[in-house]
Parts: sequence; structure tokens; C-alpha cells
Amino acid sequence: MESPPHGPAFRSPLSAPALPSLCPESIAPIPGWHHRLEVFPDGEQLSEAVAEALFDQLLRPQALPLGLATGRTMVAVYGALRQRIAALPPAERARLLAGWRSFNLDAYVGLPRHDPRSFAAEMEARLIAPLGLAPEQVALPDGLAADAQAEAVRYSTALEEAGGIGLQLLGLGNNGHVGFNEPPCEASQRCHVVELDAATRAQNAPAFGGDPEAVPRWAITLGLAEILAAQRILLVVSGSSKGPILRRLLQEPPNAQLPASWLQQHPRLRLMVDRAALTG
Repeated sequence: MESPPHGPAFRSPLSAPALPSLCPESIAPIPGWHHRLEVFPDGEQLSEAVAEALFDQLLRPQALPLGLATGRTMVAVYGALRQRIAALPPAERARLLAGWRSFNLDAYVGLPRHDPRSFAAEMEARLIAPLGLAPEQVALPDGLAADAQAEAVRYSTALEEAGGIGLQLLGLGNNGHVGFNEPPCEASQRCHVVELDAATRAQNAPAFGGDPEAVPRWAITLGLAEILAAQRILLVVSGSSKGPILRRLLQEPPNAQLPASWLQQHPRLRLMVDRAALTG
């Protein structure tokens, strides 16, 4: 299914700090892939373009909340986003930050918010503290909830009551997961408690001293149902290590063994990759 045309991003009269042109490379159409695909020369330019998309969403009047992700790919993205926000005139910056509302995809079960390895601590370091946001403006599942499954239901309900996601930011796991939706996973899956795959724990081990066994075994994650309900989806893939799974995504039809493949059902999916991921 073809993505609808995308017009120019909204800009309020005061909100256009001077930034370099971020033009993706021209590539030949990929047979079977019918969504928007943008390829950037390197990770830095990719991060800048992703940050620009998030920034544009924040500038939209009465925008729905952002859906945010964590991980190594997002570190540079959030840095570039902070620079854009800092370049705004003070009054407009204050208005933007006062209206900030976001929901993260997931959280480890058993890690307190202040644990430096938790996603809450990562969001504190990348966005909350630098931007002066209140913690409640950046929602995450509570990994210390007494009943993790009840917390998953509560978190999904909170997202629904907020109106859902306007722009959902996603990374791509080495096993094809988005969020912590591990294979096999159906498109109908809602926010739930999940046992993490060995491949996921190995991928996330660097934050835990390189030991996959130190990575929490369980997590709470938004499901594909909540992700696919977003108005727009931005899937970001960076680095040569993601080459094999990106090729699968570009070639396979939607199926439970490749959770990210369900994103092909969304009419406003935007896939942004760097050259290393496409050729890796």
C-alpha cells in the first residue's frame, strides 16, 4: 500500500532556526517495498534528520504525544533535538516545553527509575534534565510495579486517555523486534509483560557490563496494537550490524516472526536508514 503524500513540515512563524539541509540520497526503488524510504550517508546525518522530524512534531499545534524509544541509535537523535529546541526564541521554547508530553515504549521489570541502566534514567539524562522537563511529562511503564501485568494495562489506558501517539519513534532490534515485541508477535498484541529473547539481552548487554545474564529477563512494552495506532511512525535503522535484519524487513511480507514487518500495514510509515545499514 502506498504511503500518502507528505507535505512540508509545519513551522510556526518563529520556529525555524538555521540548520543544514538534510537531504536523503537517491536510490533505486526496492521491489516489494511501497513505503517512504530515506537513506542518509552516515549516522550523523541520519540523526539530524530524525531529530528534525521530532522537532516538527513538537511544533505542531495541539499535537498528540510523542512516542519515544531508547538505545544507542537514539543518543545522537536526542542530542540533535536538544540543539533545535535550544535555538528557539525563549518564549517559544518555553511554550514548547510546557506542552511536552511523551510516552516511552518500554521499561525493564525490576530496575528502579534511578538505576543508571534503566530507561527512565536514560530519559532523565538525555531529555528531562537538559530540557528542564517534569518527570511526569515523559511517561514510562513502572518496572517496579507490584503487578507488572496490571501496570501494562494501566500504561496502555493512560496512553489511550492522552489521545494516542502522534509520531512514534522506533528502532529495529537485531531479531526484528520493535519496542520489546519479541518474535513471534502478532499485530493485535497490546501492552504486555514480555520475556526478553536471548538475542535482545545480548544486544543490550553493553549497558550491563557486557554480560547478557545481567540484563533483566522481563520487560513491559507497548504492543504492536498501540504502535500501529499512532498517526505516524518513524523507524530508524543505523549501522552495518543492522544490515541483515533490514534486508529481511524490506523483503518479507508482514509476519509474526518479524514483528517490525507489521509496520508495513501502517499508511504513514517512514523508514530512515544510513548507508551502512542498507549495505551491511
